[in-house]
Amino acid sequence: MSTDIAGKIETRKERWVNFCQPDAKSGFMFIVNCKAALQTGTVHLWPNMKEQRIEHIWKAYVDRMEAAEWLDDDIVPFLNNITGTEIFAEAMGCEVERPEHNNPFALPRIFFPGEVAGIKVPELSNSSLAYLFDIADELYRRGGPGSVMKLVDIQSPMDIAALIWEKSSLLMAMFDAPEAVKELAAKCCELLIAFMDEWFSRYGIDYVAHYPDYFMRGGITLSEDEIGIVDEQMFQEFFRGELVQLSEHFGGIGIHCCADSRHQWQNLKDIPGLRVINLCRPPTRTDTFVTDAYKFFADGPVQMHFGWEPDVKTEEMPSQFPDGARVVFQLNADTKDEARKMCDTLNALRDNM
Repeated sequence: MSTDIAGKIETRKERWVNFCQPDAKSGFMFIVNCKAALQTGTVHLWPNMKEQRIEHIWKAYVDRMEAAEWLDDDIVPFLNNITGTEIFAEAMGCEVERPEHNNPFALPRIFFPGEVAGIKVPELSNSSLAYLFDIADELYRRGGPGSVMKLVDIQSPMDIAALIWEKSSLLMAMFDAPEAVKELAAKCCELLIAFMDEWFSRYGIDYVAHYPDYFMRGGITLSEDEIGIVDEQMFQEFFRGELVQLSEHFGGIGIHCCADSRHQWQNLKDIPGLRVINLCRPPTRTDTFVTDAYKFFADGPVQMHFGWEPDVKTEEMPSQFPDGARVVFQLNADTKDEARKMCDTLNALRDNM
């Protein structure tokens, strides 16, 4: 890595760190997805394909590093140890389906509350998670000190529990056997903390969230999708505790949610240490979900929502968001020249704020 590109990446990192401080002033950051610079193709996310996955990830990283030399947006190039949602449920004993043309997914192993006691939290080195460290170790060795890892797919403790426990039965147990539900969530949280403690000890606390691609220093980022099917009180009883525990343990939290979660926005906003919120919902002609979310969280964490992209010129993009908000948005470009022009325009706007 050249001195110039290393300095540029460090500047981007510091910009993210400062932007995510709770007392940071309003403003924007941006990522430009340039089709001409993106790697195409996929690789099967199977444990027996470690070498293929490593080479695929490394090629994408080299491309991102090369793009950082000419694309002056806010992306921090990362080593993407991509997985499906199955990894923690598999470690807790679930069988996994690995279809040819889709991501792996876990099959439930619990159907009744009495089965929770039989779930054991595995020791990492003896679990199905160990191979992920093998992949990450080699990638980090190639990238060298200071290279940034992207997290594997981190699901919340309750989202992991909803993979392990057949979902309709789990929902009924929230009423009929709540302590069993909480016991399973606590075991999932224990495994998640052990995994992330080990991850950060090996690769450092600078990382990119598994989704979307924002940079964090410290804290934890995860998906919390099951909150869409429970009410606000059930969130308080079954979801909040582990989210607060994780935020306090790691020093902050970023949350992604692709559920219909409008009724949970206040609960999410109240999580201590919430740094970044990402809400996703496919837009409809009359749907204001995402635009309403930008307004609701305007005085709260950094926002990076998907499902609404105003059809305006590049220079008008920052003005589409509420006053006082801290926003990260993404733009798409077909060519390098188009991507460069977008960056020049937005950086000039930011410099004059």
